Amino acid sequence: MINMLLKKNIPIRYIFGKIKYEIFFVTIYGVAIEIIYQNFHITNISIPMTVPTVLGTIISLLLAFRSNQAYDRWWEARIIWGAIVNDSRTLARQIIALMDEPYDSESIDGFKHRMIKRQIAWCYALGKGLRKDDPLPLISKFVTEEEYEYVKDYDNKHVGLLQLHARDLKNALKQGWVNPYQQIEIDGTLTRLCDSMGKCERIKNTVFPSTYSLYIHLALHFFILLLPFGLVQLFGFLMVPVLIVITACFFLIEKMAIHLQDPFENKPTDTPVMTISRNIERDLKQMMRDEQVPMVYTPDKFYIL
Repeated sequence: MINMLLKKNIPIRYIFGKIKYEIFFVTIYGVAIEIIYQNFHITNISIPMTVPTVLGTIISLLLAFRSNQAYDRWWEARIIWGAIVNDSRTLARQIIALMDEPYDSESIDGFKHRMIKRQIAWCYALGKGLRKDDPLPLISKFVTEEEYEYVKDYDNKHVGLLQLHARDLKNALKQGWVNPYQQIEIDGTLTRLCDSMGKCERIKNTVFPSTYSLYIHLALHFFILLLPFGLVQLFGFLMVPVLIVITACFFLIEKMAIHLQDPFENKPTDTPVMTISRNIERDLKQMMRDEQVPMVYTPDKFYIL
């Protein structure tokens, strides 16, 4: 499922669970340096604190820049899904309102319900597709058997559903259910949905530069290797806890950037596309007066699915 952290109290075990192994090895390393310094009286292993200070400042700037770039990717994903919400509502409104009353027959009603339910299926299919999950079991209740068989042949089910939208819209124009101007307006909404779909796929398929991440990661570890030698003479026996606090801050910032840089990877920090899709389902079903409206989801954890 797709998650996003909420404003609730995030458990400490979740936060430090991300860096528990790093903290474990840093603790062992710091204790080893402290034992050597205190028991073997090798005082010349210390270095001026200026060296790790300068290196730490540089790494802090690099981590800040990387965190900012990662957040930009996450925020762009959230903006795109906000546009999907708006365009889905717009599509449903156009389908319902642009049909003239004289054509409001059983066929027209079937067309409206089919398009709106298929749009709900499209949102779920896109969310699942971005997670490399099979959306067919979820979307089967929103599409007809014929449509289900049609989209099965597509690698990206959401592309097939959008194609069905275009096919039905073309048929509506032929039947006279919409005029050419209305058809252009609805097709414009489909185009915006297609653009949003492409933007999500671009974020999903564009890997954050691995060399950039690797260089910062190596520089961070080199800084941590040097840091005990600068702290040991200043803090004595307190060097280990001070080392743990400083390194934990750096590791947490690095982990935060790693999680935010990929907003479609099924993590608690992801864009909550399944919850957004569920909200779209509620809105669209209420617009077409469907009685089977899903309940409002109330999370009982510190993240939403």
